[in-house]
Amino acid sequence: MGTSREIAIGPVAVVSLLLPSMLLKLQDPGADPIAYTKLVLTATFFTGIFQAAFGIFRLGFLVDFLSHAAIVGFVAGAAIIIGLQQLKGLLGIAHFPTSTDVISVMEAVWSSFHHPGRKNKKLFWLPAIAPLLSVILSTLIVYLTRADKHGIKIVKHIKEGLNPAQFIYYSSIALMLEMWLKLDSSSQLLHSRLEAIAVGKSFSSIKGYRINGNKEMMSMGFMNIVGSLTSCYVATGSFSRTAVNFSAGCETTVSNIVMAITVTISLEFFTRLLYFTPTAILASIILSALPGLININEIYNIWKVDKLDFLACIGAFFGVLFASVEIGLLLAVAISFTKIILISIRPGTETLGQLPGTDMFCDTEQYPMAITVSGIMIVRVKSALLCFANSNFFRERIVRWIAAKKAEGLKGNNTKDTIQVVILDMSNLINIDTSGIATLEDLQRNLLSEGIELAVANPRWQVIHKLKISNFIGKIGGRVFVTVAEAVAATFTGKIATTY
Repeated sequence: MGTSREIAIGPVAVVSLLLPSMLLKLQDPGADPIAYTKLVLTATFFTGIFQAAFGIFRLGFLVDFLSHAAIVGFVAGAAIIIGLQQLKGLLGIAHFPTSTDVISVMEAVWSSFHHPGRKNKKLFWLPAIAPLLSVILSTLIVYLTRADKHGIKIVKHIKEGLNPAQFIYYSSIALMLEMWLKLDSSSQLLHSRLEAIAVGKSFSSIKGYRINGNKEMMSMGFMNIVGSLTSCYVATGSFSRTAVNFSAGCETTVSNIVMAITVTISLEFFTRLLYFTPTAILASIILSALPGLININEIYNIWKVDKLDFLACIGAFFGVLFASVEIGLLLAVAISFTKIILISIRPGTETLGQLPGTDMFCDTEQYPMAITVSGIMIVRVKSALLCFANSNFFRERIVRWIAAKKAEGLKGNNTKDTIQVVILDMSNLINIDTSGIATLEDLQRNLLSEGIELAVANPRWQVIHKLKISNFIGKIGGRVFVTVAEAVAATFTGKIATTY
């Protein structure tokens, strides 16, 4: 059902953190493993339901409000938390906190780990097989030296074969719904969707094809629904496994079938070989994979490019680090929405001037050589929508500019540059609502009281249609022009001077 060719599906690090961070608050797996399993499978099932619904109803765009900067900060914070959680197995700590915030974890352990050096791209296969070699060697060493008799914790028995179907764990649908009410799958939904779409887009852009986000959402949803019925927890697209697929030259999703067959064979025949595997080596394998999740260069680039994006990034990072994964996600979404609102209510406006020797009118701040036309103020709206949220800000900005220009003329006793016409360049404006139209009418009345005429240049069809229906075009005397140059020329020929 999906459209990505290279993506490798399976459990990922951050989702593996999200599930325990929620479930440990409800059930201790050591005290009642069956109840804990029920919670895991219930979370997977309903995450799949919501993912599929998002795809079917084409609502995948809603998760796009979690910006790229917020994702970078969230993943970096989650990577640190995952690493700290693995110190329990690495150091053999018996009493470890169930909460995921860094303060609680650091109260139990004060050690830190170092990042490894830069990887050699030509030897991409070496880090891929390093975890397997580590497990084999450590297991042999523990088996031969009987280190488990001297305090080394080992995995011990792993149940052979595939897990039973989920319905065996449930006596009724009511029980399933009761456990769902205790859960919140928003975190899994957000991250699994984000990671899968990000992985798919990254590699599809390299191969030169496009993926369908809604189809990816539906495929992930149905996959998790079926997975929950076969005792699987939340799965999504994995960056690391997809990179291995890409490097190995995989061209279709058959690679996932091969991977699934390999895992099935391992579960059926090789679980006994893991009896003496030390838990410390498993924790160290996870730790070795975490530095790749913390993208310092990308965080620095975000800081250089956009400070508001950087605020979203560090908000998500510190929210995950000092509170919880859910708090980090909420902070990221809140900051992203705040950024959108700030941009919406404070639209950019710029005054235009004519480039010498051309009919082009450009921003005078960006192009200092642009010459302002005497007696005319040309203003361009740098917003796609003029609405109730930003129209008053736009009107007040123009009124202040005109007042400042008038005061400057009076101070210099110069009446030659007195503003006679204001031309609104609407080339960037895609839509306008009734509040925006009312603001334009109010602006036109203010300008008339000052003896200034108003004209409109290059409006889009949807904007001009609404302005005609509201009779705004008639109120400004039909002064609508295709280009700014045409409006300026009409001013000098006297065509713009229409009486009301």
